[in-house]
Amino acid sequence: MSVQDRKQRERAERERLIVATARELAEQQGWDAVTTRLLAQRIEYSQPVLYSHFRGKREIVGAVALEGAAEMAVAVRAAASSANSPRERVAALARTYLDFAARNPAVYDALFQLDGGLAFAQDDTPEPLKDAFAALLESLGEVAGDGVDPALFTEVFWASLHGLATLTRAGRLPPEDVGPRVALLVDRFAVG
Repeated sequence: MSVQDRKQRERAERERLIVATARELAEQQGWDAVTTRLLAQRIEYSQPVLYSHFRGKREIVGAVALEGAAEMAVAVRAAASSANSPRERVAALARTYLDFAARNPAVYDALFQLDGGLAFAQDDTPEPLKDAFAALLESLGEVAGDGVDPALFTEVFWASLHGLATLTRAGRLPPEDVGPRVALLVDRFAVG
């Protein structure tokens, strides 16, 4: 292995450490607690080293969001593959999405609430974000119904799930009614 290969590997490892530490800190204490100074202390590197990887917190939030989008895509595909019918797939997608949002609130915030400098639904949308949407679209396209744009159908389904996740987390919807809400959503969306 060349010196350059070793340096590239070490740089990638430091970057993963920064992202993992930021994510852990955000999940424990919220994103307000994530500062470049505290991250530098936690990873035991100087702030200039941190800035050699990311221009600031915004880019770190974006990196956490991309990591989360990739994880969400994997989870959604796994849930869809275990279902036996289109209706079961829609229900599995809904439960998996809401479970992901509830188990990973800081990641969910990085994806949808905070400015990580990421473009959604545009030509320059990063691949992990496109793939997370594609993971939903793959299973929902078959239930969209005749004459309905599958991408538009998926956007509305996603927006419904996002609303449920956000409102439940904020205490605006009682968490004990998640099951009936998902059942109602599935009844309305899995009719195609």
